[in-house]
Amino acid sequence: MNKRRLGLLTGTHAVNDLYQGLVPALLPFMALERGYSYTAVSGLMLAATGLSSVVQPLFGLYADRHPRSWLVPTGFLVAAFGVVLAGLGGSYLLTWLAMVLCGLGIAAYHPPATVAARAAGGASQKAMSVFSVGGTIGASFAPLLAAAVVGAQGLSHSYLLGIPALLMGLVWWAANARSAPATQPAGGTRTRQQPMAQNDWRAFSLLVATIVGWSIPYVMVLSMLSLYVSRELGGSPFMAAAVLTSFTAAGAVGTLSGGWLGDHFGRMRPIRSGYLLAIPMLAGLVAAPSPVVALVCTAGLGVAMFLPFAAQVTLAQDYLPRNPATASGITLGLALSVGGLVSPLFGLLSDAHGLRFTLTAVLCVLGVAALLAFQLRNRAPHVPSATAAAYPAR
Repeated sequence: MNKRRLGLLTGTHAVNDLYQGLVPALLPFMALERGYSYTAVSGLMLAATGLSSVVQPLFGLYADRHPRSWLVPTGFLVAAFGVVLAGLGGSYLLTWLAMVLCGLGIAAYHPPATVAARAAGGASQKAMSVFSVGGTIGASFAPLLAAAVVGAQGLSHSYLLGIPALLMGLVWWAANARSAPATQPAGGTRTRQQPMAQNDWRAFSLLVATIVGWSIPYVMVLSMLSLYVSRELGGSPFMAAAVLTSFTAAGAVGTLSGGWLGDHFGRMRPIRSGYLLAIPMLAGLVAAPSPVVALVCTAGLGVAMFLPFAAQVTLAQDYLPRNPATASGITLGLALSVGGLVSPLFGLLSDAHGLRFTLTAVLCVLGVAALLAFQLRNRAPHVPSATAAAYPAR
């Protein structure tokens, strides 16, 4: 394990997902200062997240066929430029295009960075969980940064939001300038790779279907939890916010715990146990008689749902050892976006039958995902070459 390299990549993940989190964090300020309607705000969110999820597998294909070390810093720098431009833009069209640019940067970052993190972490599942939590930490700081910069001084000071990316860009450049010559093969040529296993597209498709079944409950709980606690359970606004915070914080704990379990008991253990434990936790949330019970069940649900996260990423790469960046792009991008795409349908269901009924339907989806998870089979690890992943051809 190259801990220094893993730490650097975890830092870039935190910065990249900071800008991913800034997109929804800035939308209320734009609505207030520029008078955007709900439809206009939804259009901006779709521009940033929808397009990013769709094109992320394409960046994965490119990273597999033409690996370039500059894709990682270019990704978070372009995302930062998009956020800054959206904050400074005067017209809605310019703001929308800036959000598209931000989404493209986020999409370009994830596939090559995930492959590089796998190479830096070796066969360790804990290493991938640390890299994943870096993104969670970055996204959690986004509302605070937006409030401190834009909330206090207005959108005209959005240029200050680009500082974290610029600083991380300098750190990345300094780290690579210091260590690349000692690691890169002489003459800048790439080392010959050992023969690797064939792609198992059937197993990968089953994993994608499992992740889709995970993403729907995750997105729906994330979007409905505060309303459920306040409207269905009579909780205060503070309690509703506390329950939502417990869900996201528990997700970070679950990600790290899943990495530890994967290293000690094999990665199929956190995958299967995570889905299995999530079912009673979500059922407890559906049947919760009070906000306190909902808080306990939500914390347990957050841990359970994120136990499989790191193991699923490495398993996807091992199912497609010839296309690890493509595997990362599909599992972290396209598959996870399905929950957001179907959320309007569950919104209609909530309007017609209430939030408790909708969460019951989501529980059924999670049950199907758990059945699929138990059909998954492990595969021998195919860790990318550390040299090729860290310092590929320019």
